[in-house]
Amino acid sequence: MKAKLGIFVLVTGLLMSIAVQAGPKTGNPVVVIKTSMGTMEAVLYKDKAPISVDNFVKYVKAKFFDGTVYHRVIPNFMIQGGGFDADLKRKATRGPIKNEADNGLKNERGTLAMARTSDVNSATAQFFINLKHNKFLDHGSRDFGYAVFGRVTKGMEVMEKIAKVKTGRKGPLPRDVPQQTVLIESIRLKTK
Repeated sequence: MKAKLGIFVLVTGLLMSIAVQAGPKTGNPVVVIKTSMGTMEAVLYKDKAPISVDNFVKYVKAKFFDGTVYHRVIPNFMIQGGGFDADLKRKATRGPIKNEADNGLKNERGTLAMARTSDVNSATAQFFINLKHNKFLDHGSRDFGYAVFGRVTKGMEVMEKIAKVKTGRKGPLPRDVPQQTVLIESIRLKTK
């Protein structure tokens, strides 16, 4: 009887482990990113990038991203936002976080990653969405890499639409700025 119970517990544990890894029961939050060009959803990998996700969720809960813009758009590379308002004025942020680029996640198409300066641990609120696998941004490919913390799960066509806007110089930013404002209207945690 003990042997059968042990096998049952082992099999049940394995099945639960597979379900947690494969589905939405991972405990990883989902956010809805509403933009002036459409809506995307993204899962945030709290299990792989807890510092980055905790930081991002704090900004989401504070409604920090409301009214910010995608201020840097480079076709076939990435779209970046979350740091400037519609007038291209930089928003004040909390302090920087530790870089988690060594978490095993890659800068693949549709992934969200923390933007930063040349200082490895300088990420605050700005994030970018990779438009292709940018291997050179992965951990081990250059300096420390850029920390991936999520992935677009719905609305990839919105990401692609944003990538096609005309860009140039605008305001205080030197290049790659959408000439038509691409507003992040809101980012909210998705509730069940």
